[in-house]
Amino acid sequence: MSTGSMVLVTGAGGFIGHHLVKYLAKRGYVVRGADLKYPEFEETDADEFVIADLRNYAECVKVTKKIDEVYHLAADMGGIGYITSSHAGIAINNTLINAHTLLAARDNGVTRFLFSSSACIYPQHLQKDADVVPLREEDAFPADPEEGYGLEKLYMEKLCQYFTEDWSFATRIVRFHNVYGPLGTYDGGREKAPAAICRKIAALSNGEELEIWGDGKQTRSFMYIDDCVEGIYRIMRSDYSGPLNLGTDELVSIDELVDMVSAIAAKTVVKRHDTSRPQGVRGRNSDNARLRTVLGWEPSISLRKGLVPTYQWIEELVSKQLPQSAVMAAE
Repeated sequence: MSTGSMVLVTGAGGFIGHHLVKYLAKRGYVVRGADLKYPEFEETDADEFVIADLRNYAECVKVTKKIDEVYHLAADMGGIGYITSSHAGIAINNTLINAHTLLAARDNGVTRFLFSSSACIYPQHLQKDADVVPLREEDAFPADPEEGYGLEKLYMEKLCQYFTEDWSFATRIVRFHNVYGPLGTYDGGREKAPAAICRKIAALSNGEELEIWGDGKQTRSFMYIDDCVEGIYRIMRSDYSGPLNLGTDELVSIDELVDMVSAIAAKTVVKRHDTSRPQGVRGRNSDNARLRTVLGWEPSISLRKGLVPTYQWIEELVSKQLPQSAVMAAE
């Protein structure tokens, strides 16, 4: 699609959505953003930003009018503490947001629709070992997704499939694997592990104790935001309508993630593990074979490289919140 086309990014007030708006605007697209809120940390680059509650079909109709393509990122979501304690709210909110946005896009003649799914759709019994076998797209069935958030994401994947098969409505499906980077939520309960660890270490003095949820041996792969938005765009432009993993296959334990951040911060921390806290599945990693085949590309920014600007951004914000005595002690 040529630049100058009008695209909609839902969830444009959020972390990935905000970065995607910037990416598309730089490519010359006319971008409409829609969300319940404006971006938290800097001004949007959207040509138009609509405050809208996408649980309401009428508002979905309004934001999808005169749009060529929809990047649908809007969702009620957060870190492991939030998504394990809010099954009902997440499930009903996202079901309404997803179904109404998809239907409104078709009704308004949108030519292509990209849905942001999640690795939380994968069966839990495949993720019980920290040394997890990377998850392939076809592993989603027989289904046993994460309760609430994972289940509604998997349902929406099928809804996109049905719209394509029954009504020839072009859809794309991206399964995100743990995205991190600057300008993301870093406190308040909805932050992901990299941001939470960066925040905690930034607030500590050298040699202090750090609380870690779980025993620290649980494993994940993490994708830097620049790779994420590049991958989203490439998947939208592809001719592939099935689900695609979008993540790295660099598997690390949470303890290893802590070690990376503490090295970047030049601080020594004493790990204190709290196994009473939610820690999610034991291990999760992305199999990128199909992504490489379809796109001839995959995320390439290492975790160590991406954590440097992430920590620096969070550390600057945390230092502004700390009493001066604490900042001097940390230094």
